[in-house]
Amino acid sequence: MAARPQVEEAVESALAPRQRRPLARLLRYHSLVFGGALFLLLILAAALAPLLTRYNPDAVSALAALQGPSAAHWFGTDNLGRDVFARVLYGSRYTIGASFVAVLIAAVLGTLIGVVAGMSGGYVDLVFMRVVDLILIFPGILPALAITTILGPSLVNVVIAIGLSTIPSYARVVQGTTQQVKQMTYVESARASGANTVRLIVHHVLPSVASQIIVTASTGLGVSVLWVAALGFLGLGVQPPTPELGAMLSDGRNYILLDWSMSFFPGLAITLYVIAVNLMGDGLRDLLDPHAMQREGR
Repeated sequence: MAARPQVEEAVESALAPRQRRPLARLLRYHSLVFGGALFLLLILAAALAPLLTRYNPDAVSALAALQGPSAAHWFGTDNLGRDVFARVLYGSRYTIGASFVAVLIAAVLGTLIGVVAGMSGGYVDLVFMRVVDLILIFPGILPALAITTILGPSLVNVVIAIGLSTIPSYARVVQGTTQQVKQMTYVESARASGANTVRLIVHHVLPSVASQIIVTASTGLGVSVLWVAALGFLGLGVQPPTPELGAMLSDGRNYILLDWSMSFFPGLAITLYVIAVNLMGDGLRDLLDPHAMQREGR
């Protein structure tokens, strides 16, 4: 009976390195760790805005207009006396939240288009990919700008426009990977054994493209937040007095010589968020690289 605890301790000590191995491997990717920590910090700051500031982001005070950073107003006040720190926190909710939804729309629809085109082949693949190429002809934010102009200024329309405009990024990646996967021997064997197309997609195609979708989406968050801010800067996003980082930059440009804080802090929030998601994207790309896993003996 006395030997039993010793056996259990030996088993636990043998399993401990394996249990710690995923965490140790994760910590080796410094860009992922740093980017993820900064990303979580920004998300928590936006989510906990009511706890971090006592000011109403829309409260106007003519006597406090255009004051620089101080103990009372950490980021200063804008031209209407509104607290910039409060507006940055609450505005981040709209800017970051819109980028998340836009990326989700693009990832889901882009994956669907890529999988259908890659599995079908022939004319279906030709038509779908030519439509994708047609969207890619237009540079950068131009398709989103056109769609938002047609639909009208609102945050919902901005999200729809950015989501539709970034679909090709996912469709191209998924379509190419799907074509490769469906030619694999194990997929052909599954098809020969009677597996239908849906089963092949769920069990073989989607697991193969999941890592690429995750990496594309993580870097796409940075692009989307820039586009949300750009459309907000042009007045096509959230309408006043609701705070939004791009709209705050637009308001601050008129007072840049009188109060630098109006533009600096919203721009800093956007910059930190883009840096965070790009570092995360680089780290995830290295973490999910199958060649790196093979080198580590996984």
